[in-house]
Amino acid sequence: MTVLLVMAKAPVPGLVKTRLCPPATPGQAAAVAAAALLDTLDAVRATPGALPVLALAGRLDAAVRSAELRAALAGWRLFPQRGTGLAERLANAHADAAALAPGRPVLQLGMDTPQAGPAVLAAAARRLAGEEALLGPATDGGWWALGLADPRHAAALRAVPMSTPDTGRLTRAALVARGLRVGDLPELTDVDTWRAARTVAAGSPAGRFGAAVAAVDRAARTAAPA
Repeated sequence: MTVLLVMAKAPVPGLVKTRLCPPATPGQAAAVAAAALLDTLDAVRATPGALPVLALAGRLDAAVRSAELRAALAGWRLFPQRGTGLAERLANAHADAAALAPGRPVLQLGMDTPQAGPAVLAAAARRLAGEEALLGPATDGGWWALGLADPRHAAALRAVPMSTPDTGRLTRAALVARGLRVGDLPELTDVDTWRAARTVAAGSPAGRFGAAVAAVDRAARTAAPA
């Protein structure tokens, strides 16, 4: 069984997806984030042989769609993110997931790729059974998924600058420096800008995320001067 570890922020207006504003308002950006997280939770739950784990930053009781999120998380293992920066929080989350499920590989993703459905995650988990490490590159130069047969190697992330165009390359280099063979997962677009949100929504219009993005565009058209 593979641990599927989701790193997420509670979708609280003003605290999440602020780069989507404008055209989104803070409340709309939080609604888009909530939709992305709900789609991601569904995908993880539908992945065969997965142990679902969430490392959460923030408070769900202040989040948009809080009741839906709590229902979707029934049966999950939850723990808070620890650390002052993203690199430290990622490394700590892998360590906490390893403590929950000793000896099991960990496949970690975020809430910014709601298009990564169960088929994508299941294929990655199967590959991880025969690999030391897997990295899913993102189109902006970062990465959307990290798989480790031994999650203790996530300590390498502590020295990697996050949220830069070089994060993917530097993460791979840090893993290779620990003697790991790093395989590739498919490249995906993660949702950091409104242009990226539209691109991802166009590929999965039937999901919650696609509906949330469409709602923001409709509201923007309605509010535009004639």
